[in-house]
Amino acid sequence: MFDEQPHAGICLKNARIVTPDAVVTGTVEIDAGRISRIAAGARQSRAGLDLEGAILIPGIVDIHTDHVERHTHPRTTVLWPFLPALMAHDAVVISGGTTTVCDSLSVGASMKRPERREILGPLIAALEEGRRQGAFRADHLLHLRCEVSDPATMALVDATAGHPLTRLVSVMDHTPGDRQSPDIDRWFTHMIHEMEVDEATGREMMDDLLERSRTRGAEVRAHVVGSASAAGVTIMSHDDRTEAHVDQAVAEGIHVSEFPTTLAAARHARAHGMSIVAGAPNYLRGGSQSGNVAVAELLAEGLVDMFASDYVPRSLLDAAFRLAGDPALPHDLPAAIGLVSDAPARAAGLTDRGRIAEGLRADLVAVRIAGDQPVVQAVWREGRQVY
Repeated sequence: MFDEQPHAGICLKNARIVTPDAVVTGTVEIDAGRISRIAAGARQSRAGLDLEGAILIPGIVDIHTDHVERHTHPRTTVLWPFLPALMAHDAVVISGGTTTVCDSLSVGASMKRPERREILGPLIAALEEGRRQGAFRADHLLHLRCEVSDPATMALVDATAGHPLTRLVSVMDHTPGDRQSPDIDRWFTHMIHEMEVDEATGREMMDDLLERSRTRGAEVRAHVVGSASAAGVTIMSHDDRTEAHVDQAVAEGIHVSEFPTTLAAARHARAHGMSIVAGAPNYLRGGSQSGNVAVAELLAEGLVDMFASDYVPRSLLDAAFRLAGDPALPHDLPAAIGLVSDAPARAAGLTDRGRIAEGLRADLVAVRIAGDQPVVQAVWREGRQVY
């Protein structure tokens, strides 16, 4: 069981502690699941675990990962039982140092996997059951990825935006010809291959998607924004490509641009005071898989406020340490770690975590470096060692 009462009286000694402002060699003391004291230098007044110089970072906070579907849909035609799938996902998440994860579940469907409409409720129920059973090592919350091309999204978001685990809502439109996929032909070729359908069937499905988006998209988007606003959760505008996309989001009261696909959109978002979420896999790969703006370009102009893992949970750990050692993009280790911990925690309204600071949750990760690769040695969540 991983969700027992927080552990009391733990001392982590001889660590290189990454605080928001510096790296300090010393000790972190934990009581009742909270950080009670940070002491620089050697401290021998109480027994503790010697981390032998390991780097101690705050637990990573991931506000967008659709990695859950790798386990619920291990093959195109296979739907795996939800609680075991979530537990498998949890094991991947915690091994990469992520102690809080907003599981990004699809609300509605564009063209791929229409069963997303029917499985959303049962999947959330399995998430609740896993939390009750103490089956998860990480703290699992909800991020609703709301597809505006699907009229069914309206009822689904009404049923889930006010759920106590919901922290974020993304307004998404995966209709080709705009946003993430401006090249319709390229998108179509990729999609029919991924869905394993013939070209004629794919054309029928795409035509239906385009028609739904044209006739119902504006209505669905307005409904999603209204429902999420009424629930008081953070709303993110997904895949902004143009200044007009950003202007629309600003007019709707949205303050976060998630994965802007062009430099122009990111600059415009910044000019309007929006926070910007970038994909860690894009940075690590050196560019976008879809041919959109490279995150390194955004970083060079100071247009990234936080990373999200998108589809590779471990990418957050790797991106932070890569960035801290990237001479072309000067970020010290505290600043780089803040992009995967403090900033995303604040975006999700989680003010009790994301930093190593007295009074906050003892969500901590001990990391050693093998060559240039960060290796997770141990993970604590609310003072309990879970990895």
